[in-house]
Amino acid sequence: MLALIASVCLVLPSGARIVDPFRAPECERCAGNRGIEYSVVAGAPVVSGLRGSVTFAGRVAGRNYVVVRADADGRVRVTYGGLAIVSVARGDLLRTGDVLGTASATLHVGVRVGESYVDPRGVSGGASRGVSGGAMPHSAARPRFRVTLGTVPVSVPVPAPACAR
Repeated sequence: MLALIASVCLVLPSGARIVDPFRAPECERCAGNRGIEYSVVAGAPVVSGLRGSVTFAGRVAGRNYVVVRADADGRVRVTYGGLAIVSVARGDLLRTGDVLGTASATLHVGVRVGESYVDPRGVSGGASRGVSGGAMPHSAARPRFRVTLGTVPVSVPVPAPACAR
């Protein structure tokens, strides 16, 4: 599946702590975590981690969500959940780094390719900092993209991926 989405440039939060990792469900309706939950600074800006268009911006079960479809591959959608305030609308065109809204205390980031949920860390282009400041595992297949939100200041400067420069 990684080869199918290698043209997408997506960057994960580099300074946020993971409080609930991706857990693939055993079946379509089974329990699991279809993304990653990050502990973030409430009120911090949440920015788009890729170029794309907003396909959904609104509330689901009392939480604010924004879904962005990648320009580079329309099968790839990134969901940002648990926003305190949403500042985009359906149809908005986004560049990497455009503000989606502000964070609450936790932020959900999920990635779907078609209707399949994938672990955002498994498709990142390198190790992301976030779990106790250490490196997180990543795919040996080193695709050309990473996932970033920029919601929390990082203590160590992290260079932008080549696709975001």
